Amino acid sequence: MSDEGPEDPFRGVPFLSDLAKMVGNQGTFSWEAARQLAIAVAAEGESESNVDPLARIDLEQLVRVAELHVTQATGLTASSTGRGLVPVPVTRALWAHHTIEAYRPLFEKLATALSAPGEQEDDPDDPTASLFGGLMKMLTPMMLGVTAGSMVGRLAQRAFGQYDLPIPRAVSHELLIVPTNLDRFASEWSLPLEDLRMWVCLSEVTTHAVLGVPHVRAELTELMQTYVSGYRPDPHALEDRLGSLDLGDPQSLGGLQAAFADPEMLLGATQSDEQRALLPRLDAIVALLIGVTDHVMDSVGAPLLSSYGMIAEALRRRRVESDPSDSFVTRLLGLTLTREQVQRGTHFVHGVVERAGPEGLARLWTSARELPTPAEIDAPGLWLARIDL
Repeated sequence: MSDEGPEDPFRGVPFLSDLAKMVGNQGTFSWEAARQLAIAVAAEGESESNVDPLARIDLEQLVRVAELHVTQATGLTASSTGRGLVPVPVTRALWAHHTIEAYRPLFEKLATALSAPGEQEDDPDDPTASLFGGLMKMLTPMMLGVTAGSMVGRLAQRAFGQYDLPIPRAVSHELLIVPTNLDRFASEWSLPLEDLRMWVCLSEVTTHAVLGVPHVRAELTELMQTYVSGYRPDPHALEDRLGSLDLGDPQSLGGLQAAFADPEMLLGATQSDEQRALLPRLDAIVALLIGVTDHVMDSVGAPLLSSYGMIAEALRRRRVESDPSDSFVTRLLGLTLTREQVQRGTHFVHGVVERAGPEGLARLWTSARELPTPAEIDAPGLWLARIDL
């Protein structure tokens, strides 16, 4: 009997058979390998200097100021643990270490979804399709580990704090901030570093406060976990895409790059009807979070910072003109962070405040019933009518 067993799709192809054994021995998902890759990518292969103690002291003072202003502006408690918020200045590598652990529940649900039996069966009369399908099934766990590690590592190269992506984390009174990235951005855009630090502290504290509202946190967490759990494995997706390309034609290079830049294609993940039905609700809660954060920033930050307008414009451009690595992770996790999404959130919040004032906006934090539907995000008057304001 062969060592590979009766299910080995690569019998007679020694290299692929050995690869199958290696991948199979790693289990469904090598989390430690993903973590190590994230750290290596974040540091770009170099050792990072420790955080300057003076930067740590400065950030502690700025977070205290931010917490005071955000609490006054929103009526929300910035920390749901009962303790004051504490900034934790970290290197890029440490940010990656903490973040991949924070995103772990999402990636594990994705791994479970992709390990389920696919709807498309291999054609026994097509040995090439059978071989390619078997290869993708064996490689998917390793590719998911590489994808998770690479995505988080590249995010770490640009992240300012822990909420560059609006993804809930474990309840804590700590806020991760990456001083190295702040220093670089301030230099590239000729921004006052102290003002940029204050802006980021305000933004992080605001997002932390909103995600600390139990029903907001629960809604976003459930929607994101349900979304990634909705993927269906399609081991032939990449084969079909590559089969349509003429690899001898230099013009096909762009198509080849696009195929490998598509997380769904690379992982053999097919978006399901359930996911498409869920996206409007996920878009609505993300638009709300963005809109509220920007509103608080505009009302609190402008009086505090003389360079607020310049910083806000630079950072909003950075958000909507994202790096390809940002687009990769947001697409995989179902997050829409386009300019249109920002405008939807802004339109809703401004519409509510104009009609019902800050008190009307504060109704959002009462219960899950007060969260707007996708239709209400685009028509704040409908939301106000539904909640009897």
